[in-house]
Parts: sequence; structure tokens; C-alpha cells
Amino acid sequence: MGIQGERLIRPSVERVEDAALLSGGGRYIDDLGIRPGTLHAAIVRSPHAHADLLSVDKAAALALPGVAAVITGADLADITAGLVPALRVSVDARAIAVDRVRYVGEPVAIVVAADRYRAEDGADLVNVRYRSRPAVVDPEAALGESAPVLHEDAGSNLMSDRRFRYGDPDAAFAAAAHRLAVTVRYPRNTGSPMECYGIVAEYDPHEDAYDVLANFQGPFSIHAVMARALKVPGNRLRLRTPPDSGGSFGVKQGVAPYAVLIAAAARIVGRPVKWVEDRLEHLAGSVSATNRVTTLSAAFDGEGRVTALDWDQLEDCGAYLRAPEPATLYRMHGNMTGAYAIPHVRIRNRVVLTNKLPTGLVRGFGGPQVYYPLERLMQRIARHLGLDPLEVIRRNLIPAEAFPYRTATGALYDSGDYQQALDDAARYGGLADLLDRRDAARAAGRLYGIGFTAAVEPSVSNMGYITAVLTPAERAKAGPKNGAQSTATVTLDPVGTVTVQVASVPQGQGHRTVLAGIVADVLGIPSAQVRVTTDLDTAKDAWSIASGNYSSRFAAAVAGVAHLAATRLRDKLARIAAAQLNIRAEDLVFAGGRVSSRSNPDASLPFARVAATSHWSPGLVPDDVGAAIRETAFWTPPELTAPDAEDHVASSLCHGFIFDFCGVEVDRATGKLRIDRYVTMHDCGVILHPGMVEGQVRGGFVQALGAAVYEELVYGEDGAFLSGTLADYLLPTATEVPELRILHLESPSPFTPLGAKGVGEGNCMSTPVCLANAVADALDLDAVDLPLTPAKLRALVAGADEPPPPAGGRPAKAAAKAGDRTLRGEGATVVAATPEAVWALLLDADVLASVIPGAHGVRKLSDTHFTADVTLGVGPVKGRYAADITLSDLNPPWGATLTGTVSGGLGDGGGTGRITLEPDGAGGTRIAYTYEAAVGGKVAAVGGRLLDGAARVVIGGFFAALARRAGGADRTGPLRRLLAPLLALMGMRS
Repeated sequence: MGIQGERLIRPSVERVEDAALLSGGGRYIDDLGIRPGTLHAAIVRSPHAHADLLSVDKAAALALPGVAAVITGADLADITAGLVPALRVSVDARAIAVDRVRYVGEPVAIVVAADRYRAEDGADLVNVRYRSRPAVVDPEAALGESAPVLHEDAGSNLMSDRRFRYGDPDAAFAAAAHRLAVTVRYPRNTGSPMECYGIVAEYDPHEDAYDVLANFQGPFSIHAVMARALKVPGNRLRLRTPPDSGGSFGVKQGVAPYAVLIAAAARIVGRPVKWVEDRLEHLAGSVSATNRVTTLSAAFDGEGRVTALDWDQLEDCGAYLRAPEPATLYRMHGNMTGAYAIPHVRIRNRVVLTNKLPTGLVRGFGGPQVYYPLERLMQRIARHLGLDPLEVIRRNLIPAEAFPYRTATGALYDSGDYQQALDDAARYGGLADLLDRRDAARAAGRLYGIGFTAAVEPSVSNMGYITAVLTPAERAKAGPKNGAQSTATVTLDPVGTVTVQVASVPQGQGHRTVLAGIVADVLGIPSAQVRVTTDLDTAKDAWSIASGNYSSRFAAAVAGVAHLAATRLRDKLARIAAAQLNIRAEDLVFAGGRVSSRSNPDASLPFARVAATSHWSPGLVPDDVGAAIRETAFWTPPELTAPDAEDHVASSLCHGFIFDFCGVEVDRATGKLRIDRYVTMHDCGVILHPGMVEGQVRGGFVQALGAAVYEELVYGEDGAFLSGTLADYLLPTATEVPELRILHLESPSPFTPLGAKGVGEGNCMSTPVCLANAVADALDLDAVDLPLTPAKLRALVAGADEPPPPAGGRPAKAAAKAGDRTLRGEGATVVAATPEAVWALLLDADVLASVIPGAHGVRKLSDTHFTADVTLGVGPVKGRYAADITLSDLNPPWGATLTGTVSGGLGDGGGTGRITLEPDGAGGTRIAYTYEAAVGGKVAAVGGRLLDGAARVVIGGFFAALARRAGGADRTGPLRRLLAPLLALMGMRS
């Protein structure tokens, strides 16, 4: 029977992490002590999406007491290099701009000061001059011949164009009775963890080495990228992580460029430097999921059975291709047929750059972008044939007897019974009742729909999948890359207690609880006797490039290798105990804190005594056993092979299954989406801790709900970032989250040590399209894109039946398209002054200087051209700007056109306004105006919900002042009217 320990981890034991986290005792990066003399950094960021960097004036910032340095890209050019991308392209992707900026939020300078407050103040004083370039934000437009090219050395914005063919898709499409296609534009979103990025960096000039503490998540393959960017060997970049991290959802791999930036700053100033990102920076400058344009075509028969798929995927990776991208595009390559037995596949993958934030890993990366078109297509097939969508799904599922199942594109699905999962979900989730609810709702005239989704959740990524972006010849030249190395170390101390260290950085998942239970079970001791350390130090701990906490690899790989290390250590202890008890090692049982004979329980020793032997009595250790003090295990599964010459890719090790269905109702009047019921069935193999699995499912569902209904990172046509606060980038709260019915079916994986599969990302993949399918069912739609906002659904409900405005009312203006940041307004007032008096004031520079809020002086360049320096703000942002005002189309004293531009470190703006003056018949003047303006940069990002209101307040304030002062000794009132369009185009207040 062999050596025995206790059973695997106890069900839903209390999390050991929670007491500290819930009482404020967590140790996040900002909680950890820093060395005396540590300086603090603030980053100056570009307000432009695309511009030449003309100059950076540091003088005012350096004059501020406490500011130690202002560092630019030119200062770092000699001590840093570019961030090497996963794809060989001619793109110099540095951590800071040198001579050109390519997205709003790109770093252009670092201010280092004695504290964060003075660093922030210094950043406001850095004066950067730009020359704007045309920008492109739409990935399809970026491929056009007239599109501005972001990197001239690359020749175009197209970084990669690969085509793949599996089976005989051409013949399948030619023979098919039916063909159908969907086109999906999947939007950008992000993870929005509670804790943003944080870094403390130090440089040792004697060793030419860096010590960087950062809340980096992994994959640690990026360690090599950071070391190369800092121009040091890998062993001279010590990367450490804090014990706790306040969430990540994938995005904290994106801290890597900032680790390079702050480390290089520490080298220049000769002291440690700390930087903690704020929420505005995080939204604008951290990491975004890719947005993707997909056209997916299917060949199918009259029963809805799909024989072939044709994928055309256009991936927008933002301004730079940063490692590990284009991982999002290729992570799902082996899973392009989803849960379905489809033998023929054709794929075209293109990667394009645009003037947006560079992309990275966001929870479920690649999965939502694949399953949205695939599962929308399955519903469209059912709709096209007049079939039940659930029946179409069922007819295409991989049969249970086919496992392990090799997909057309190369993935090896380990285990499952998808049909049984559907049956159980329908039975225990109450599908029949939900169908009755839909019938009743529709009979009452309500908009009610049901959506279905079947999805395969891959976990434990094959490190070689990204090389599928290369041709077979390029891969052969570079050498094979594959596997998913996991590491764990189990250590015994002299009193018999146990410490576990794994190369996985948790962000709240419960590593300490699960690992303590697993190791305790193997050794037959209480879990309280096991301590798990969750920080990582690349200079001391065992790790590999695959290390990190990503792609749902903890339960399947990390927990499994901890079990393996504990088992090896237990086997050594068994041989030590057997020598002392004079029995066979195979007869021993580890249980209840003792090592005992299975056949003679009286023959036993305390576990602590056996465990301490190698420390206290190494002479009692058999010569062929070796010291039983520490065991480090490395594990990688043989199933994860490198992509072959035909581009078959085993992109992940194990594959869970998800089947979701939901019932939703759309309010006719408001467009609000109400989730009546949501059922999610999961097969994640062996469940190690039921409570944590439920937590992962619920967390993934809430994040997916945000992606489906609320969240989108929006950019204007000129690249202005418009989602810079949590007032514009909406996240779901507890009040928006419905009750969730969670069901499970367990099919143990034959490929993992514990039979477990991943479960942390599944609903991020399945829920958005499940909700969209339900909405499409409710509204009888062929196409719907995310997010499913009330405004969008209200427009879809209304369609061509929008009622006309009330009689006598002003016709409504056309709704602005998404990303439109244009401010428009008009109005009129009467003042107690003649048109000639008002006109004279429009040309008086001295009066302008006295009345423009925040002005630091006005210069008259000609009778109709003025410049000024002003300090203005909107919401939480205030900064200094250069204003340029021109009067044209003069018709004195009856009218003029005012054109204004403003630019500064926090944004820019421009617009025009027409002012007309006419006598009111009573000695006064009626002034009428119209204006249209746009804003950009940080002002647009954080002021999206404030701009129109600020403009109205400014203009209203002007007219109130004008009415009070017209004709009096104080003649400044009319000049406030001149200012109003200028401020309106900025949307600002003084």
C-alpha cells in the first residue's frame, strides 16, 4: 500500500489569511518599512495621444525645496534599454518617452523628492512642450494607408499577420448546407484592483545591481525583460514581492516597466526611491485588456452541427507591444473550437498598434474575446435554423467517451462529461421554471430573454504557446519553448515545525490556507504546525520563468508541486523512522502527529522527533537517505509540448468546463438590465477547498458582470482618454450583483498531481456572452456588442419607434457617439451697455489680464491676437496652461468669432465661438453666443462628467457678473464674456 498520510485538505477550513486582512493587519507594499533617506517619485505623463516631445523645462521644479531630481527619458537613455517584446519587431518600447509620446499617460519625466507631496508639486511645475501628431485609435483604421504610423522603423502599424489551417476548412465550407458569420468588436476593460502599483527600488553601484520590491504578479519570464532593460545580468536584479497584494486580476504584471523606471531613477539619484501609483494613473497608464475585432464564420448542417470555423481576429495592443503580448491573442489558440467537436478550422491573427495604453494580461485573458463571438455564433445558428439554442449547443459538444480529446488546433482536453454537466445544470438550476417565467413575462408584454453559454476554461499555460506567433521556421531557429515549471520548497526546522515556500504570488486567493492543509495532510500533522510564506525573493527562493500567479495555475500546478515536495520529504522521514523502529518504511502511516506502524500502532514516534533528526542527530540518518531538512520540487507536465511544424498548439495543460444560463429582463423605459436568475455549472476537477472555489466563482462573476454591463476604457477619436475616474469607468457594487446559483461536477484531471483544474477565470469568459445572448433573446437581436449599458439597450429597444419630441419643443440633438468629448452650447443675455462699449472691451489686454480667472498675464500680439498663462482646474485636477486667443470674422461692433487653444501638462483643448451684439432698444445690448470645443489629456480623462457642468457654471457666472457690472465704473463684466468660451472649451473653473 505504501507510505500513507492523511486525506487531502479538509473541506472549507477557515482561511488563515482572513484575520489579518479583515483587521487591517495585511502587509502590503505601502505598509512595509523603507530605509532612511528613501526618496519618493511622481511621474509626469503625456496629455497627448501622439506628439513629438520638444523640450522638458525642469527649472521651476528643481527650484522647489525638497526636489532632488527631475529625470527624463534622455537622462535614462544610456543606462536603460527598450523592453524586449515577445515578437521581434522594430519598436523601441522604453519605459519612458525619449523624443515622442504615443498614448495619453505615457511617462515623460520623473520628479524625485523628499516626500510624495513635494514630488507631486514638483511634477506640476515641469513644463513640457509638445508638437501634436495625428493619432489613430481604431484598429481597423490603423491598417489604412493614410493612417499615422506609430513606429516608422516598423514600416506600418501591423506587427504580425499569421494564417493557420487545420483539417480541410475549404472543403467543409464548400460542402456545407449553411454558412453564417458574426462580427464582434470586443471593448477594452481592466482589472481595477483595490491596491494599485507600488515599487521601492535601490541601486548598489559596487555590485552594479538592483534591488526592487514591487507588487509584481508574474509571469517571471518578465524578470529577464526587466534585467535586460536595466542593462544588467539577471542575477543582478533582485526582485522581491510583499507578503500581501491587494488584488491584481492579471494587471500587476504590468508594473514591470515602472520597476525599470524607478530602479533607474534610484541609480541616478544614488538613493532608494519609492513610487506608489494613484487611481488616476492606474486607469490611464497601467494595463488594459486588448480590444479585438473578430469576424467568425461557421459551416453547419440543417441540424445545427458545425463542421468548420473561420476566425479573423484583429488584436489592438495599444502603442507598444510589451511582453508577454500578444499573449492575449494566442493563449486560447488550442481552444478555438471551445467545448465543441469541430474538425476543421481556419484562423487569421493580426496584431496592430494604436495610440492607446499598451495592453497586458487581464483576468481570463483571451477567453472573453474568443467565447463572445463563438457563443454568439452558436445562438445565431439556432436562430437561423429555428432551433432551441440549448439543443444546438448539445449537438456540438465533445462526447464524454472522447476524452482525453485533441482539438483541431492542438489542445489536449484532459477530462470531462459536458453532456452530464448540461443535464445537471438544467435539472438543479431550474431551467424548466425559467422557461415558464419567460413565457409569462412575454405574455405580459415584458422584454425577457434566456441566454446559454458553454465554455472550456484552460489553466496552467504552456510557456511555449506564445511562440505560435512565429512561423515554424522562426521557431526552429529560436529553439523550442514549452512547459509550465512550478516550484515549491518544504522545510523542517529543529523542533519539527514546517515552512512552505512556493513561487506564486497571491492576490487574495488563499494560498496559505490551501498549502498548509495539503502539506499537513501529507505529513499527518495539524495545519497550524505548517507556516506558508507568500512573498518571493528571486535572489533566495526557487523559481523559474513560468513562476507567478496567473492563468489559474495555483490549484493544478502550484498546490500539486507542494504536495510533491511534501511527499518526497515524507518518504525520507519514513526511512529515518523505519531505521529507528526497525520496520519497513512502506509499513508506516503519518497521522495524528505521529509516525506509526500500520500493523503495530504501538511502534511509533512523534513526528517532531523524526523531523528533527537531521538537525539534532544527523548520525542517525541512513547514509542513502541524506538530510531530511528541506525538499525543493520542480514539476512540469510532459503534455505541454512545443508547437509543432503544423502549428498545433497545446496552449494549456488542463481544461475545466463551464455551462451557464440566465434569465434577464430589459426595462422598456430605461433600458436597465435586470438579472432574474443566473446559474453557473463548473467542472474544475478535484475541489481542494469548496469555500474558496465558491469565492473564485463569485469573484469572477462580479468582474464579468462589470465587463458585460458597466466597464469600458473609452478613447476619443484623437486618442484622448475619457475614462480616467471611477465616475466614468463604472464598476459594479454589491447592490448590482444578483444571487448566483453555483453547481459542480467533478472530473479529476489525469494530468495534474491532485486532479485539480483551474477555476479562477471561468466566469470572466462565460458570463459576458451569456448575458448578451439573453439580451439578444429578449430584444430579438442579431447583433449586440458590450457593454450592455442602459443607454445602449434603451436605444435598441426604441429602434425606429422613438417617439417624436413634444409639440412646440426643440428637436433633440443627435446623440454623441461613444468617445465624443465635444462641448457645445448657446445662449444670450442683455447688458446695460452699448454695443460699441462692449466691443471696445473685447480688445483691451489690460482689462483681459484683470478679469481672466487664474491669469498670470495677458500679452497682446496684435489687435485681434492675445496669449495668456492661466491656472485652471476641473474636478480633482488643476494645472497651468498656455492660452492663445484669436478674434476673426470681425463685424464691429456687431459680431466676432473667437478661436482659442490651451495646452499644458494636464491636457489641451481647442474650440470656436461666435459672439453677436445688437441693441436691445432700451440703451443696452443683447449678446448671443454659440460655441463648440473639445478637450483632451488628463482633463478629459478625469472630468468627463464635470465638463458640461463646469462650462455652464462658468458661462452662467459670466452673465450674472455682466448684468451686474454693465455700464458701471467696473468695466470687467463684458470681458468675462470673452473668457467664457475659452473656459468652456476647457470645461474648467478657476
